[in-house]
Amino acid sequence: MNRRFLPATAAVCALLLVAAAPATEPAFAPVQPELLAMPGSLSNAWADFDNDGDLDMAVSLKSGEIRLYRNDRGVLASMGAALGLPTSGGEFRAISWGDFDGDGWLDLLAGSSLADKPSAVFQSRAGKAFVNVAAEIGLTVPGRSSRQNNWIDYDNDGDVDLYATDRTGSNRLFRNDGGKFVQAFVGAGPTDARSTVGACWLDFDKDGDLDLFLANQSGKTDALWRNDGTAFVDVAPALGMENAGRKSNQGGVGCAVGDYDNDGNLDIFVPNYGRNTLWRGNGAGGFTNTAPAVGVDLDNEAVGAAWGDYDNDGYPDLSVMSYVGPPGEQVPRNNLFHNEGGKGFRDVLVQGGPLDVGDHGVAWADFDRDGDVDLSVTKGYTAVGGHFLFRNLLPRAAAGQSLQVTVLDAKGRHTQAGAEVRVYNREGKLLGTGQVSTGGGYGAQGVTPLHFGLPGTRQVTVEVTFMSASGRKVQRLEKVKIVAYAGRTLVIRRAS
Repeated sequence: MNRRFLPATAAVCALLLVAAAPATEPAFAPVQPELLAMPGSLSNAWADFDNDGDLDMAVSLKSGEIRLYRNDRGVLASMGAALGLPTSGGEFRAISWGDFDGDGWLDLLAGSSLADKPSAVFQSRAGKAFVNVAAEIGLTVPGRSSRQNNWIDYDNDGDVDLYATDRTGSNRLFRNDGGKFVQAFVGAGPTDARSTVGACWLDFDKDGDLDLFLANQSGKTDALWRNDGTAFVDVAPALGMENAGRKSNQGGVGCAVGDYDNDGNLDIFVPNYGRNTLWRGNGAGGFTNTAPAVGVDLDNEAVGAAWGDYDNDGYPDLSVMSYVGPPGEQVPRNNLFHNEGGKGFRDVLVQGGPLDVGDHGVAWADFDRDGDVDLSVTKGYTAVGGHFLFRNLLPRAAAGQSLQVTVLDAKGRHTQAGAEVRVYNREGKLLGTGQVSTGGGYGAQGVTPLHFGLPGTRQVTVEVTFMSASGRKVQRLEKVKIVAYAGRTLVIRRAS
């Protein structure tokens, strides 16, 4: 059997499963709509910028404004301007949180989508102000049309490096040398010129360093750059992942890494202009496109996607932002795919309903710390829109059946993007796998805890796999009682 495709009978069975049950939209409620109704909303990025224990939200607007909402026990307050973030001046289309200077406070990179506008890096001053230091540290990234930034430690030296995608030119990988950045692999490897929109880093070959998947637009093929330390090699053609044969108006628009079937191997969902793909990892460095078999290979104009177990049943669900209509007349046409036990997906979103309002960024974040993930989306097209936040109304008992996990380095800093977390029950059965986010989707990024739905589970073992120059390092924490972390996050620090 060709490993790229499942038999037609499997695909038909999965599609019948998806079509058999009617859409039952889950219960969500809008949060502060009068505050968030700002047209032309692009990126949404969640992080705890003030280190007070809850997640705050940054949003970029087409006007050039970056809105920052401080979260005060589930109530948002806008204060970007007061803290030094811009209020005008041309759009930033990708904003991303990362602690580039290693001081324990998250900084905000804003990637420009205008050729004559430099990118900005807003350095946090202990969460009380932001100052643009892009010129001083070498990250103005001139001439770039940005869609995604990845703060990752590609060389395993303990600090975060930056990968900057470019929709109209060559991507660039910058190495962090003491808080200053120098471009690495100039003209080779990850300096890819294929109209990249989405970028995800993951250790697909399990050798202890992060590799790079690229979702490319304008008919270009996708890439999977294997990190060999001194060089990067594109292995997508050999693995059948290049998605060749696209038309000029087709291509990958983002990527989302998760483990949809709970087998312990990371999978990659790619929202496309064209048919979506879902690369199921086999644990041995290979992937199979299971999108047709599980019912998510819609022919659409999909933009962003994010995994999140909204009902805490133990399987990650999938939110996908897409749109229909010609330029200037685009309207949302989104999907919320409920994961049916890892065997298939059922779309539970009502078209034209209250949740069908986004067309750019999408993120899941438990902003109110009640144990279930809430939904954050942005609408960039048309003059009417906003950045919408929906509170998950999962019943309290079900919301409490979850665990949030934050992974830090030995000094307590957010430098471990790409680390893998697995949760096991008392008998040693794997209950779920997640990856500390490296970014990836169009217009969405975040430094947020990993969320695991754990129905009927009282105690678990949490296993973290860290990247290192000498291979993968595993660290385990046993006898974790779920009830002890209600309303708060389990924090695991790297031992060394």
